Amino acid sequence: MKKSLSSILFLFIFVQVFGQSGTDWQNYRGNNALSGNSHSVLNTPLKMLWKFKTGDEIKASPIISENLIFIGSMDGNLYAIDYKGKVKWKFKAESSIEASPIAFRKTLFVSSSNGLLYALETETGKLKWKYRTGGQIMGSANWQSDGNGVQILVPSYDFCLYSLNSETGKLKWKYETENYLNGAAATDNKKIVIGGCDSYLHIIDARNGKHISKIEIGTYVAESAAISNNLAYVGDYDGGFTCINLTTNKIQWKFLNPKATPFLSSPAVNNDKVFIGSHDKKVYCFNKTNGKILWTYQTFGKIESSPILLKNKLVICSNDGMIYFIDINTGKKIYSYELGVAVKSTPAIINNFMVISGKDGYVYAFTGKK
Repeated sequence: MKKSLSSILFLFIFVQVFGQSGTDWQNYRGNNALSGNSHSVLNTPLKMLWKFKTGDEIKASPIISENLIFIGSMDGNLYAIDYKGKVKWKFKAESSIEASPIAFRKTLFVSSSNGLLYALETETGKLKWKYRTGGQIMGSANWQSDGNGVQILVPSYDFCLYSLNSETGKLKWKYETENYLNGAAATDNKKIVIGGCDSYLHIIDARNGKHISKIEIGTYVAESAAISNNLAYVGDYDGGFTCINLTTNKIQWKFLNPKATPFLSSPAVNNDKVFIGSHDKKVYCFNKTNGKILWTYQTFGKIESSPILLKNKLVICSNDGMIYFIDINTGKKIYSYELGVAVKSTPAIINNFMVISGKDGYVYAFTGKK
């Protein structure tokens, strides 16, 4: 009887959380523009449903697709976890996994630190194909459509961004920069933007991989840019946060942190605001058009996690071990949850459910108040 009641309770949670449309979070920023927008809700307070231990530290962020949670670990495994927190399958890569996976059309794309991109069946973990780049892969892959199919964009430490056919793994084009690429490439399916250790933000034609322009940032770009309404936003290692107009290919505005503390977080963007976390322990909210600071929120740890937008709430994790919910209009804290472990990854949020990964090697799953 106890087992039956437990099964009924799980079924209720499953239906409430997952039995709705829009239940995929296919990459660590929610879309290929990397804008960090979730169209779901996540109520507070949070209740932890379960936690799952991998074999090592986790640097990657989780994603959710086809009713499974996918996460890579420094132990070299890609785990497919069901909604009960049980492993459905796992895939052993040839080296550690630092980059977040992406899912597209029932295929999972996961990169390993030794430069391999694997294409796996989401249902079984069966290998479809693999492609070797010339260097380590630390940044997440992304996808883009150019009207002639879907390509997978892969950044590498060999200074190159690769565009691969999603079905076959065949190289379509390769774009070369002048140094390591750490972050994912953002795209609106017309232009691609990516920054790296050569101190430039590169603007690339999505159709053919040809160079359009490059914007001098002046220092390392360690994380991904975000695109919204022909504007691209990116933080840098010296405390700069830059908005680039993709129509003119010029800088529209730039914020310089007086403390020169790095931005190792990717921005989230909505219709009028842009948000980012900093190593100075603050969350910043800017007017997306002119760069005016609208508010800041002080946490107690460096921020390397990237924010997620939920309508009028911003969710962001900090190295102080807290998960913060902030009102996007006032900058006031709505709620916080003490996880007790530093979180550098970005949450995946769908339909009142959230999953995050911690530096302690655990994956944590939560539901919001019903």
